[in-house]
Amino acid sequence: MRLLSVCVTLAGLLAVGCGSAGEMPAAPGDAPEPLFDIPAGATIELLREPVPVADIAMRTLDGRTLSTHDWHGKVTLVNYWATWCGPCREEIPDLIELQARYPDQLQVVGISTDEGDPANVAAFARAVGMNYPVVMATPELNRQFPGVFALPTSFIVDPQGRIVQTHVGLVSPAVFEQEVRHLTSLPTTVAVELIDGNDMTRLVNAAHATSIPGLDLSDLTPGQKERVLQRLNEDGCPCGCGLTLAQCRINDASCGVSPPLAERVVAEVVGSGIY
Repeated sequence: MRLLSVCVTLAGLLAVGCGSAGEMPAAPGDAPEPLFDIPAGATIELLREPVPVADIAMRTLDGRTLSTHDWHGKVTLVNYWATWCGPCREEIPDLIELQARYPDQLQVVGISTDEGDPANVAAFARAVGMNYPVVMATPELNRQFPGVFALPTSFIVDPQGRIVQTHVGLVSPAVFEQEVRHLTSLPTTVAVELIDGNDMTRLVNAAHATSIPGLDLSDLTPGQKERVLQRLNEDGCPCGCGLTLAQCRINDASCGVSPPLAERVVAEVVGSGIY
């Protein structure tokens, strides 16, 4: 499965700004107008061989029961995120807008990877006005949506219940919107390219790693792990790569500078008394 958010082969698309985001949703029965501007000639990429999603039940933070079977008929944007993840928080307003604009075509589902009290995640969701269901990550969900090594990671599921694309890191909301419009036969000007999946696992700039090669975080408390990941995704590696320690560990396994520095971060956090 393609793990990079390189689904749009158009230079500068990640810098696309919001277009008519202040408009009201279209009246029922009308085709919603796009929220976000998209340059002419843009291309989106979808998997040539989509991956079916099995029927899984899950419980939302507000006590409702959802099933992946319920997603059929709409595009589902499965968004892995965490309250501590800066890029995740940055894209939430766009997801809220998309959910409001496309209630009949799109279902956003947030899967929180926070390891603390789910009540804190629920409080965060209410505070920022998340208008879509949020569930906590489970091993069963992670098996259906594999390869989440950084946040945010978003899976696009077509109306037939098949994964057709995976995005790692911040993606222009215009990309999400055009994928939804294409997959639900709404008017769109983008071209579509069918691609084969690949096993690339580079960490793009606008993403926070949740697992670091060669670094065992299993013995840390949730608070310690959160702080370690924050540090590794913020502290730069002095090897000359221009990347953070997390990015260097994932993108350059041969680097001999980042491993001891990453281990030092863990030791400093554990020794700081954070629990």
